[in-house]
Amino acid sequence: MSKRLLDKVVVITGGTKGIGKGIAYMAAAEGAKVAINGRNEQDGQRVTSEIGERYGTEAIFIKADISREAACKELMDRTVARFGRIDGLVNNAGIFPRGTMVDTAEELFDSIFTVNMKGAFFCSKYAIQQMLKNGGGSIVQIGSTNAYKGAKDLAAYSCSKGAMLTLNRHIAAHYAGYNIRSNWITVGWVASEGEIELHQDHYGRSLEELKELANTHVPSGRMQTPEDMAYGAIFLLSDDASQVTGTELAINGGLGL
Repeated sequence: MSKRLLDKVVVITGGTKGIGKGIAYMAAAEGAKVAINGRNEQDGQRVTSEIGERYGTEAIFIKADISREAACKELMDRTVARFGRIDGLVNNAGIFPRGTMVDTAEELFDSIFTVNMKGAFFCSKYAIQQMLKNGGGSIVQIGSTNAYKGAKDLAAYSCSKGAMLTLNRHIAAHYAGYNIRSNWITVGWVASEGEIELHQDHYGRSLEELKELANTHVPSGRMQTPEDMAYGAIFLLSDDASQVTGTELAINGGLGL
């Protein structure tokens, strides 16, 4: 690794599994100090321990429910208390329970938006406050092909990601003058723990059946991996992307085009 994130401090929400964990490992390999967030203490401690053992860099786990504004502030405050600054934020945490528009209840809608959109908004708010103090930073919004229309049974999730895309453009337009960048990754079909569990429990599909299904729908011929997303995120977090803001980086194997 070229250590493109050497001595940078990066916060990753939903960093204990799937895409978030993949980004956390690669950020650490590139020299970053990493603060990961999640709800499961055991998973969080396992990831931070593995980061220390593999890459010899510092990593902390901060348990927080980012559907609450106060928790978003606490996440950033505790990161700064430990590492002194915030250079990067990856808004990765998200939930995607199924529901068409006609059968989505208000409770389901609210639960999706409070995590996916409210969490991203307030994490960005408090990260930007810290980035203003240290002369800039980079935010990466982990998006989805569903933001542009969405699967029929992901109505509320799709709308939450569409709102997140607007958040990305808003930050990019209004904070570029402060050397604060925001970029979006259009995630394709990733075999994350949550996706595997959903297909097993909801549809009765094995991992191999899921991959076979995805491979027939993804133009590139395979599902994407957390590492595929991490390569893009590391570039956007790094100084190599110092003039990149407001972009939509599609890492989706052509899905949704």
